[in-house]
Amino acid sequence: MTAFQVHHVALSVRDMNESVRFYERFGFRGVVHYRDPDGAFEIVHLKLGETFLELWWYKDLVAAPESATELSTDLPRIGWKHLALRVDSIDEARRLVDQWSIPVAVQRRDGNTGVAYFFVKEPSGNLLEILEDSRGL
Repeated sequence: MTAFQVHHVALSVRDMNESVRFYERFGFRGVVHYRDPDGAFEIVHLKLGETFLELWWYKDLVAAPESATELSTDLPRIGWKHLALRVDSIDEARRLVDQWSIPVAVQRRDGNTGVAYFFVKEPSGNLLEILEDSRGL
């Protein structure tokens, strides 16, 4: 039987360099950078543990719909929602985010599924969830 594993999540971004620097703060490291010879797009693969984050930049980008900018309007809209990073301590992670002056989009909450979380927005406005999961699943 074929075994499936998560390989990557892809995001389109407004500014590749700014986005790479943002995700490096969370421990991602760049492993691949491809530039289209015509300058139409770039792809960067960042790696954290065994998972890749694939960032796309397009010269002729298209802005996300307004409904994607806030969690309350994004979640009901069909489609992929966000990337979540697990931490051992939600409080320690929050202190780091504050120290890095990253604005918090959704304050800390105890979720309905038993995890504690908060959200930040990365430089392109994509939502990034920081969560503590001590359920032992």
